[in-house]
Amino acid sequence: MVNLNIYSNNSYYWADKDEPIMLLGGSVEDNLFQIPEIKKQLKTIKDAGGNYVRNTMSCRDEGNVWPFACINGKYDLDTWNQEYWERFKLFLQETAARDIIVQMEIWATFDFYLDWWQENPFNPCNNINYTVHETGLPEIVDSHPIHTGNNFFWSIPEENNNQTVLKYQQKFVDKILFFTLEYDHILYCMDNETSVTPEWGSYWASYIKKRAAEIDKKVYTTEMWDAHDLNDAQHDNTFDHPELYDFVDISQNNHQHGQKHFQNALKQREQIIDNPRPMNNVKIYGGEGKHGDVRHGIECFWRSIFAGSASARFHRPDSGIGISKKAQQMIGSARMLLKKINIFSSKPAPELLQENKDNECFLLFDSSNNKPVFYFPRGGSVVFKNKDIINNFSEIAWLDINQGIWSKKNKISAKNRIKISTPDMGQWAAAID
Repeated sequence: MVNLNIYSNNSYYWADKDEPIMLLGGSVEDNLFQIPEIKKQLKTIKDAGGNYVRNTMSCRDEGNVWPFACINGKYDLDTWNQEYWERFKLFLQETAARDIIVQMEIWATFDFYLDWWQENPFNPCNNINYTVHETGLPEIVDSHPIHTGNNFFWSIPEENNNQTVLKYQQKFVDKILFFTLEYDHILYCMDNETSVTPEWGSYWASYIKKRAAEIDKKVYTTEMWDAHDLNDAQHDNTFDHPELYDFVDISQNNHQHGQKHFQNALKQREQIIDNPRPMNNVKIYGGEGKHGDVRHGIECFWRSIFAGSASARFHRPDSGIGISKKAQQMIGSARMLLKKINIFSSKPAPELLQENKDNECFLLFDSSNNKPVFYFPRGGSVVFKNKDIINNFSEIAWLDINQGIWSKKNKISAKNRIKISTPDMGQWAAAID
């Protein structure tokens, strides 16, 4: 079984014990523990070369169950719904058995807003444990989470100090940890696309770390902000606090397109250079929905890898391509490339390219053996600046990403410069042999 930690030789990446691993994945749903046929889903992911899933503790989809027992039409927050926790237990067992890393979100933000709040057991109208008067919690929240209209997320001592609500929030988190702290393949994210104050995430990250420390266990925490621009001050609350957040999730950057998507990721990599940590992408947007098309998602997946990210996972349909045949193909091609290069001793090196148009070519450079590797989203031709490095090798091998095959090799010959041109205008990666 995986014993997840940060890679000691390059802390931008994860490791199993001290063997570095690249986290790649996709899945049909976010709250995987709630779906039927979970074993079949995990087998599909594993067979494709995936080792990474997202799991929100969400309950708002058809067929989901809530964590608390419902008695005579009302929830009792002092009594668990065993079906919910049995599903969660099975999910943890099955992912552990397959060495699949789980990045989980404790608070499923959207479960606490709009129509979903009307069904939520924490809504005082839906439980027997407290009232609107006792808690100040709203009966109705008719606004998007970006407006932070539910003071459920203001219960902590640093804010409203609502001990009546906080007691049950702690009870819920403790129950999660009762199961997860048995395992070493879990990453902890406090929220999904939150816009609340940083004190909320800080409280729960500290709470989880304290509970883990009580049994002498190391855990890894982060927060996921709503802002689509990584330059937004929201994200600084994660980037600037390595003592609290052991990794950063930059999924919202996947709303960006083309060269901007890549440059924003590089900028954040540079921002944490004094305290380098894994940069995860648990949500690669782009599918049949409103967050970009399939091509956008595929390019974001590959650019994230070439920007030095530690993980890349396709978001669930229809905001992403999930673990569709196309997603499986992309994960498989990425694994083929990773077998040929040492990504864990590489770093993004766009400065080594000339005549490179926006979104034309991306480069990782392995300083341990002076090997470059190239990614072309839509074909093209660039100049590699360092002729002396290339001349130490004889061939360039081309990976046809869309077909998942090493298509051909070209002999390398150069006088003053090396021009790298794709076989056609498809999606290609190139490695030097």
